[in-house]
Amino acid sequence: MKLNCDMGESFGHWKMGMDEEIMPYIDMANIACGFHASDPLTMSKTVALAKANNVVVGAHPAYPDLLGFGRRDIKLSPIEITNIVLYQVGALQAVCHAQNIQVDYVKPHGALYNTMMRDPMVFSAIVDAVAALPAKIPLMILATDNAHEMKEQADKQGVSLLLEAFCDRAYSDDGSLVPRNVKNSVLTEDSSIEYRIKELVEDKKITTMSGKKLSINADTICVHGDNEHAFESVKKIRHFIENL
Repeated sequence: MKLNCDMGESFGHWKMGMDEEIMPYIDMANIACGFHASDPLTMSKTVALAKANNVVVGAHPAYPDLLGFGRRDIKLSPIEITNIVLYQVGALQAVCHAQNIQVDYVKPHGALYNTMMRDPMVFSAIVDAVAALPAKIPLMILATDNAHEMKEQADKQGVSLLLEAFCDRAYSDDGSLVPRNVKNSVLTEDSSIEYRIKELVEDKKITTMSGKKLSINADTICVHGDNEHAFESVKKIRHFIENL
């Protein structure tokens, strides 16, 4: 089971996350492209860090929302969504090209990701962008019970999907993530996170906040590097997965 993590989310002199410490423990880096965080120099440094650690690079496009860190929904037309994704992925592709590495997948960030999962129009617009890229790369979405429906839609546009699950976020009964502003929406206890990982890897299931079991067939698990305990948490998660 591969671990993916949001990376390169610093901006100018403002530092976000523990990229240098965490990068050696993950497999896939979702690199911010400038709309919710990051800047050209940060993107370049993060790509170099990923390359040095043999970590696969993915583009992490978002709504144009630096002030809100991309966590606010913005009403855009389908063509606007397609083009903001193309713009951001293209920027990261140029940075990667300069370092003789490539962008291997796209994973939307924050509100764009959440809206994509509930709004077929937004999902289709993002798929249009990924399909228009010169290289055929997959789009990462949340693994849910109805992921096959989204897969069928993406297949029609020639785009494959990567399915991800979260080991440190609470799930609702419909398979969506519980909003961060809800109490206990973020799992912090090692035992809870390890139980979630064991479920995902061995049983291909997750237990929702209400206790319901959902079938989840994930390709990758998302970990977070933007809190004070992130480094120790990611190290423990890597160790636990390798010893299952």
